[in-house]
Amino acid sequence: METFSAENELLKRLAINDKKAIELIYANNYGMIQAMIINNNGTADEAKDIFQEAMIVLYEKARSGTFELNCQLKTYIYSVCRRLWLKRLQQLQRFNGDVETALITVPVEDEIEHQEQRNAHFVLMEKALQSLGEPCKSLLEAYYLQRKNMTEIAGNFGYTNADNAKNQKYKCLMRLKKLFFSQHKNQIL
Repeated sequence: METFSAENELLKRLAINDKKAIELIYANNYGMIQAMIINNNGTADEAKDIFQEAMIVLYEKARSGTFELNCQLKTYIYSVCRRLWLKRLQQLQRFNGDVETALITVPVEDEIEHQEQRNAHFVLMEKALQSLGEPCKSLLEAYYLQRKNMTEIAGNFGYTNADNAKNQKYKCLMRLKKLFFSQHKNQIL
């Protein structure tokens, strides 16, 4: 109940173009929207565009004076962004289904919960990667993020051949996995 009144107050502040309200809405919701769009055939730039469009919708609704928020603000923003993104995918011919059918397939609340869990896992993975140390961190980033092949990695990291680099990557991956799951276990406890 307290969250609901705080969100309604935030909408009132948004209606008068309060910069702090806008920043707070961005801070609390943008990461979730970016993850949803990137995980569904989008880019970070497309996520910015969609979130901006949703903010305009929210701003106009808040200014109307008749808008009643009957769910959590993040649920509303997520559903607006999801609808906008599905329409954009359809326009770009990256989505062949019917937007309306796709919108009723999975309840938004279930999808938000799934995205929040994924985001929490990404945060834990980032922490594990940061605590992994060198050269493992750089080696894994070169392979998984920069998409370098094992021959390139062997040359860059001074391994005698691609097989040795692959072996080291495996050892680093196992260390990362161990760090991640120990952090995950500690977070649950």
